[in-house]
Amino acid sequence: MAGNNSVNDVFLQRPVYDRVIIVQILVIIFLCINMLLIVIFVKKECFHTSARYILFFVTLLSDSVLLLVSDVLLVLSQFEFTIQVWLCITISVVVLLYFIVTPVTLTAMTLERYVAICMPLRHGQLCSTRSTMYCILIIHLLSSGPCIIILSMFFASASLNFYKQSMICSGETFTLYRWQDHVRSAVYQFYFLIMGTTIAYSYVQIMKAAKAASGEKKKLTHKGLKTVILHAFQLLLCLIQLWCPFIEIALLQIDFSLFRNVRYFNYIMFNIAPRCLSPLIYGLRDENFFLVLKNLMPTSSCSK
Repeated sequence: MAGNNSVNDVFLQRPVYDRVIIVQILVIIFLCINMLLIVIFVKKECFHTSARYILFFVTLLSDSVLLLVSDVLLVLSQFEFTIQVWLCITISVVVLLYFIVTPVTLTAMTLERYVAICMPLRHGQLCSTRSTMYCILIIHLLSSGPCIIILSMFFASASLNFYKQSMICSGETFTLYRWQDHVRSAVYQFYFLIMGTTIAYSYVQIMKAAKAASGEKKKLTHKGLKTVILHAFQLLLCLIQLWCPFIEIALLQIDFSLFRNVRYFNYIMFNIAPRCLSPLIYGLRDENFFLVLKNLMPTSSCSK
């Protein structure tokens, strides 16, 4: 453990320029992977009629937007650039919305796997293209809930002069009083409790189906179980990210340099890492996507 701590200390004590460059390299790599998978989805019509691929496309867009916008905020924060409060609010709305869109979509994808494995006869009806479009609308409506609550508390508490100020844009911008932080935490934890319960229920039901299945269906259910486990791991990382602000605020009272180092580490581990798992789960692990990636030819077709 001592060796790991020394490595982390060296990493966190690197100059600001070096740390920003490392983040830019990671963000560019994952954005390029996401863009490649997005292009494949758009070009291959066989993906347009499958609910799980459409939802996967939503996670790719959501993760890409969140990575890009949060990276901009990280650069501004690391170099202590200040911006107008109204501009910070505009940028933060995107972050607040798409922070929730991905885990809600992951929950929807888990339910799709549950229906496909446990209710195969109704899968075509419940997971049709039209139903998936309605599902995407519901995902964004549900995801906007925390954003509306957080902004409503902020608008009700902030004075008019506050909007004319310039400051370093961060999540703390909307926390004028301690009780607002507690309400925000309660809302997020309620959301993740519902999503975690849904994923756990789906896992148990799929596991029951796996025990009763045989042959090709058994192989399909085991693959579905692995997918649900990976979704649960992603959700766990997103949940840990909810607790990071409380740790960071406590450290801000003690030492600003330590606060900035911990915030940087948390960004790498709990913001970038969960967003890079989606391409692995439904990109490289998926036979259809992998076949297209392997061929990389306009005439390549999806496997049946």
